[in-house]
Amino acid sequence: MHFPLFTQIEQAREVLEQTSSAGPVEPVIETISIWQLIVDGGWYIMGPLGIMSLIAIYLIIERSMAIRRALREDKDFMNKIRDYVHEGKIDSARNLCAQTSTPVARMLDKGLSRVGKPLKDIEVSIENAGKLEIYQLERGLPVMATISGAAPMLGFLGTVIGMIVTFHTMKISGAGVEISQLSGGIMQAMVTTVAGLVIGIIAYVAYNTLTARVNKVIQKMEATTIAFMDVLESPAK
Repeated sequence: MHFPLFTQIEQAREVLEQTSSAGPVEPVIETISIWQLIVDGGWYIMGPLGIMSLIAIYLIIERSMAIRRALREDKDFMNKIRDYVHEGKIDSARNLCAQTSTPVARMLDKGLSRVGKPLKDIEVSIENAGKLEIYQLERGLPVMATISGAAPMLGFLGTVIGMIVTFHTMKISGAGVEISQLSGGIMQAMVTTVAGLVIGIIAYVAYNTLTARVNKVIQKMEATTIAFMDVLESPAK
């Protein structure tokens, strides 16, 4: 006579013995490549996102280097300009500006070229030169702002398309739909969302960082303009 409880215990013991004799089970790790993610996201969404990412990377590197050059500062630059102006050596001052080759130097060079004219004319010339320099510094930043907003929206478009594909598959498959049939649309939705958000976040942070650095250059230009006008107004010692 056999009791069900004893039978189950005996079966469990046999399973444990078989498992222990077979040794430890190695976990199976499946990886997915970047290229496979791009393929799963769909070329019509991942292609434009890829172009946006390349443009963003180029602008980040190019603008960072340009702004870094603009912030380059010679602590004795303004003192030398002051000495040259007071000594009447305008050509030497302009040569120093040409050798320095920064937005501040180019702006002062414009002002030095107007020395001898009314101060108001000199100030207007410096301001106009400063506006051109600011325009050059901000070049590309509107594109960066556009990428930071457009990339997430393009990713969400891929999400919507992926969900439409998923629901369409469910509709045509009826009650016999399998998870493997739905995975393509769901994968596309997730991949495009992540790609769009990553590109958008990086572009957004880079845009704000570069804008803050440009504002720092603008403040430096304004301070230098005030100092230069003081030099012109102050008598030579």
